[in-house]
Amino acid sequence: MIGGERYARVLRAPDVVRLLGAAVLARMPLGIDSLAIVLFVRAETGSFARAGLVTAGFGIGAGVMTPLQGRLVDRYGHARVLLPLAAGHAGSLGALVALGLGGASTAVLVLCGLAAGATMPSVGSVVRPLLRGLLGPREDLLPTAYALDGIAIEAVFVTGPLLTALVVSVASPAAALLVACGFVLAGTLVLVTTPASRAWRPTASEHERDLLGALASPGVRTLVAATAPAGFALGATEVTMTAFAADHGSRAAAGALLALWAVGSAVGGLAYGARDHALEPGARWVRLAAVFPVCSAPLLLPSSIAVMVPLAFIAGLCLAPLLAAVNQLVGDVAPPGAVTEAFAWPVTAIALGAAAGSAAAGAIAQAWGWREGFVAVVAAGLLGAAIAVGRRATVLGEGVRAAHLGGAESG
Repeated sequence: MIGGERYARVLRAPDVVRLLGAAVLARMPLGIDSLAIVLFVRAETGSFARAGLVTAGFGIGAGVMTPLQGRLVDRYGHARVLLPLAAGHAGSLGALVALGLGGASTAVLVLCGLAAGATMPSVGSVVRPLLRGLLGPREDLLPTAYALDGIAIEAVFVTGPLLTALVVSVASPAAALLVACGFVLAGTLVLVTTPASRAWRPTASEHERDLLGALASPGVRTLVAATAPAGFALGATEVTMTAFAADHGSRAAAGALLALWAVGSAVGGLAYGARDHALEPGARWVRLAAVFPVCSAPLLLPSSIAVMVPLAFIAGLCLAPLLAAVNQLVGDVAPPGAVTEAFAWPVTAIALGAAAGSAAAGAIAQAWGWREGFVAVVAAGLLGAAIAVGRRATVLGEGVRAAHLGGAESG
């Protein structure tokens, strides 16, 4: 099948366009909040260190609470969970603005950031199972659907900061945070009123009573364990690329290099979604996990910014395909009644891994240099590949069947 026709077939499926559009609206705060928080707290306190603490609180809240949100959705449904979360997120951002303007202490602002992150609706873990349901028996189109979802996320991370910069230039960072409030409320409302969301019903399961929830599946545990190092590599790449650019005399070039990295990811995702895939999802994911550090390895080589330009593009090529493969596979290995939570766990693994990677890469670049930072990026990718290869039995045919039979035995 011609690649463009695959995308057309996905977009022609009932409710897919509306669902993806609602997801973009509801996710827009992902591209706004962190930058706007940094700019707002820096403007009110005069300290980037305090701004960093508040932003870290936001990231930790989001990473830790995402699986719990998924478990609640699996039990109570979309609207009953997502709408209160959206209201809580908007309220937390509003409180951050009000208290920040009022001169509140850093600790109070960090708590506001933590609350805002914890209440950010986990849109991806809701949308991805719905895409699977909308395509029904056309499972051959799932890689294309998840590639589209990944491209939508890339669009959010490109347009969100640009919109933030625009609002800040004509108004203020506080206004940008209030704009984010509007996006999350409107986007979540549109999302839960789509036909796909209204038709979705929780599925009662023994996993509701299991403290492990979705992690009762050995396949889900494998995906989480292998995705965390990939998240580490993402966070470390962002920081190390900045250190590389600064070391070569142009800190501003970091933005362009990271943009090329993102473009490489988008191109890789488009190519991945346009193909028919002969390998089953589990084998495909294991292969992509092994290729991921290979794409990153050339980052060790450049001697100038000009040489880094094509290498940054190459480093991104495997990222979107890897995440699309994870998103397809997690639906296959999720235990019954815990599908939304299962989709939430890789998001948490990436978020917490990226936070650790950013912190580690900053320390490595400060103590040794950018090249050693990229060594850590490649090493993390190799660790993720080793986990994927070593535990591949849990995501191949028998592992998938065990998950759907309710198998919670140790993997």
